Amino acid sequence: MKTTIDLPEEVIRRAKITAIQRKTTLKDLICQSLIREIESPQASSTDAEILRKKRASALLDSLDAIQIFTPIGKFDREQAQRYPSPAKA
Repeated sequence: MKTTIDLPEEVIRRAKITAIQRKTTLKDLICQSLIREIESPQASSTDAEILRKKRASALLDSLDAIQIFTPIGKFDREQAQRYPSPAKA
């Protein structure tokens, strides 16, 4: 099956050189690489999970640093008494 994929020139250049060095075709090199990646999802998903957790942690840290001094949007008197701003607390 034919598929068009837009890849960086440097990646294609290195892939062609690797294919020549391994005495194979570019098509076979790409197929073998894709199969190897697909068959080992644990390494990729573990890396992705670690990255996701780091990003979530950084986001939570940045949210902790945010201080809201005035209400945003509709905010009635009863809500204001339940949630006083940090400046008044």
